[in-house]
Amino acid sequence: MKVRIAIPSKGRISGPSVSLLEKAGIGLTDNSSRKLFSNTFDPEISVMFTRAADIPVYVADGAADIGITGFDLTQEKNVDVEFLDDLKFGATRLVVAAPENSDFNTVDDLKNVKIVATEFPHLTQKYFEEKNINATIMPLSGATEVAPLIGVADVIADLTSTGTTLKMNHLHEIDTIINSSVRLIANKESLKTKYEKIEAIRTGILGVLHAERKKLIMANVHKSNLDDIKSAMPGMSGPTVSEVYGDENMVAVHSVISETEVFETINKLRKIGAKDLLVLPIERILENK
Repeated sequence: MKVRIAIPSKGRISGPSVSLLEKAGIGLTDNSSRKLFSNTFDPEISVMFTRAADIPVYVADGAADIGITGFDLTQEKNVDVEFLDDLKFGATRLVVAAPENSDFNTVDDLKNVKIVATEFPHLTQKYFEEKNINATIMPLSGATEVAPLIGVADVIADLTSTGTTLKMNHLHEIDTIINSSVRLIANKESLKTKYEKIEAIRTGILGVLHAERKKLIMANVHKSNLDDIKSAMPGMSGPTVSEVYGDENMVAVHSVISETEVFETINKLRKIGAKDLLVLPIERILENK
């Protein structure tokens, strides 16, 4: 049974989503943004390009079996899907923001808000209802930041990652409605009927994510230095040791370490007397649970 993956056709998470699939071994035969569908190197997997905001609906309805989209968008659509994994990119926040020179500076001040402009009416309505604030929610499809400046709303609820755009428009954050990142979601019925294939896709994607910022470090060392080597390069499960053909006194050791540990580890190994040091990139790490 064929599995269809929905990914964004454009926007900030489109490129990383395509790259993630390709690194996972799900090569797209045509990833043109003008195409609605693309086959992959696996005849049992196809990819559908669509708006990120529509992906939760398509997955919930079964038009797609799995999808890559923002947690914020899935919550906004209020659909029943299975959250498989946090893909750890595309971090953002949906925040309430107001003009810098306004009377809205704290959460308590929001009780005086009359109109809120946003591209996320469901989440925004829910937030203000939980605060017992009877505000009118004004849905907008873009350029939310301008609404308070032209006098059509008191505050806005908008996405931000660094806060730079808000500051450029002389707005300041008051509160966070929801924290978001990109998630892998699935249709609940598809998980039952196509579990094996979906799990294989998920495993491939997680393998790529686990390998990010990891390096394989290799070296030849004298057997008498093995204890020192173990403490110098513990890695994920400790170093792997194998014999060096032709020299019974030497062994080859290799281990997977964090990218941030490479500089320090190499210097430790050199002081111990390690030779022929290699540092290699890793495409995927598959873990058995």
